[in-house]
Amino acid sequence: MKKKFSLLMAVLMLAMLLSACGGDKGVGGEGGGSSAPADTSAPADTSAPADSGASAVAQDTNTVAVGAVVIARDDVPEEDIYALTSAIFENISTITEQHAKGGELDLDFASSVTSVPYHPGAAKYFAEKGKEVASVKDGAGSGSSKSLTFGTGGESGTYYAFGGVLSSFVSNNTGVSVTAVTSGGSKANIEDLAAGDIQLGFVQSDVMSYAYNGERLFDAKVENFSVVAALYMEQVQIVTTNPDIKSVADLAGKSVSIGDRGSGVWFNAVDVLGAYDIDPDSGISPVYQGFGDSADSLKDKKIDAAFVVAGAPTTAIVDLATSGPVYLVSLDEEHTNALLESSPYYSAYTIPAGTY
Repeated sequence: MKKKFSLLMAVLMLAMLLSACGGDKGVGGEGGGSSAPADTSAPADTSAPADSGASAVAQDTNTVAVGAVVIARDDVPEEDIYALTSAIFENISTITEQHAKGGELDLDFASSVTSVPYHPGAAKYFAEKGKEVASVKDGAGSGSSKSLTFGTGGESGTYYAFGGVLSSFVSNNTGVSVTAVTSGGSKANIEDLAAGDIQLGFVQSDVMSYAYNGERLFDAKVENFSVVAALYMEQVQIVTTNPDIKSVADLAGKSVSIGDRGSGVWFNAVDVLGAYDIDPDSGISPVYQGFGDSADSLKDKKIDAAFVVAGAPTTAIVDLATSGPVYLVSLDEEHTNALLESSPYYSAYTIPAGTY
């Protein structure tokens, strides 16, 4: 009897071991090999096999984007901005090895800004490459050389990470010293630049336009800066850990982080929610947080979703995805078209599967 019992226990233990080794590796009950076409109205699933240690977007995410632009104070010398611009765009492959955003650098896009004039140093470089900019700032570029401070963004965003790579590369390969510092993002960078606290800054293209024209975020025009280059597109990413939130319309009544009040992210959230007739004050329970705090709140289930406007992949989302399933919410075509019509500074954009 004892022998039979021991044999039975051994068989049971073997069965349990085989089950553990050969079971479904999907997270949250999701399989990993479906060949069905993606539903573009559903959130992109960034969950991954439990043993992978990372997440992977399971499908494309349709959204809108604005440009990420580097601006400079007008009194930064022409030769300094020329050296900085040429160092970056003559060494794209090397920069890409240090940060993936380098692979998105493109001379046509870099020289395509029309809403604000270019710094003479940048315009000179682009002209040598056969790229004529829309306008050049009169009187800019005549200051004296000094070390340049580059206002980027929060530590969890793409501005800070990529800005640090660019600053180090320029400092190590030219006679221009550039130091990247954390900041409050686009609006703060424009204000700090106007005050003379920084000489270079990352800005969203829409926020830059607001400043130059004295609109929305700015009560008066801010005009003591000019464009160095447009670098890449920043996507409006709507992040959630709730698989039941399948569209922007599902955000109604939910607790949603929409960036600091009056920030660029806040206006992006207002625009997107407005396209779906959702009032940001009464249609949702608004929470005003930056990327890092939003990720922490999502992880702790304190909020249902968050708006993150940054180049994908974004550090805050990558880090969040390591703790469990994360989803990106798509905008449908009808509402995207309505948003583009009312706010032409946006562009339609698809975040490809595999970005996270």
